[in-house]
Amino acid sequence: MKQIPTSLLTLVAGVLIALVSLWVGQNHHLLPEQASQQAVLVDNFFNTMVTIATALFIVVQGAIVLFAIRFRRLKNDDTDGLPLEGNVPLEIFWTAIPAIIVIWLGAYSVDIYTQMGGFSPTGHGAGLSMAHHHGAPAHPAAPGDAIAAPLANADLKATATVAVSLDQASESSQFGIGASPQTIGKSADVVVNVTGLQYAWLFNYPQDGVTTGELHVPLGKEVQLNITATDVIHSFWVPQFRLKQDALPGQPAELRFIATKTGEFPVVCAELCGSYHGSMRTRVLVQTPEEYDRWLTENRIAQADNGSPVQVADAAQSESLPAVQLAARLQQDWGVNADVIAQLHAHHG
Repeated sequence: MKQIPTSLLTLVAGVLIALVSLWVGQNHHLLPEQASQQAVLVDNFFNTMVTIATALFIVVQGAIVLFAIRFRRLKNDDTDGLPLEGNVPLEIFWTAIPAIIVIWLGAYSVDIYTQMGGFSPTGHGAGLSMAHHHGAPAHPAAPGDAIAAPLANADLKATATVAVSLDQASESSQFGIGASPQTIGKSADVVVNVTGLQYAWLFNYPQDGVTTGELHVPLGKEVQLNITATDVIHSFWVPQFRLKQDALPGQPAELRFIATKTGEFPVVCAELCGSYHGSMRTRVLVQTPEEYDRWLTENRIAQADNGSPVQVADAAQSESLPAVQLAARLQQDWGVNADVIAQLHAHHG
């Protein structure tokens, strides 16, 4: 009986490995639902990496199992193995293939980053930025501030005013995810100034005079977030959007996206920022354009009496403070209204 040619076995094994790897790459269920246009790009890249990793895993682990069985020590065989000292063509092959894969993945990732707008956040577009005013007297420390005090620079004990400036935006050098190649030079439909502080996110809609403790965006519209921090480094992360952007004190960042699914999605701080980092959470609500316009109108009317800009103190917000004390500090020192405070408390449990 003739044996099956090794070349044919290798071909069949290669086809099977490719099919299994492709199936795993498209059905791994490792990612949350997609809720933005950028999520599709990121997921395609991730699926490609999972496909390649699955094929490499099967080949390497399969070879280990095959060789362990095929070349195992037989009973009563005490002889030495064959004196093999390497194979130059084989070593070139298994070095060249991974190198080609890595270079290709690198080029692919750059293309994805370009499509997402990673090379265009220059402060142009919507023309809105976060302007910081330093030199105002620091707010007096309240009980519980000592928890986060070592994390903040003593020289930064000042207030930061969230303001709108059409001129400064074009002059500032922002980083992050900006306009995609299709929308370069176009203003975003919605602009929101995002401020990270210990331990909460504040969202200001400068064109409408609305400030809130949770992010509301319309479905299918391009949203630009101007992100900054008042104390330490934070990181704005929405897993369902596949978007994450660090918030740095004194350094404005830009994040553009288009939501593709209505619903409520968590906003998480992904950078260790202090003792209560784990509780620095809020949510983003993606609404239909009609629902968003209605929400914006209601909040614009409700906050119309609060004419002064919202001020956010560089001193740390500590959850160890009783709720009454914390609310008093937010209202009296930072000018945040009761509705925003209620939202912050709701997301901090």
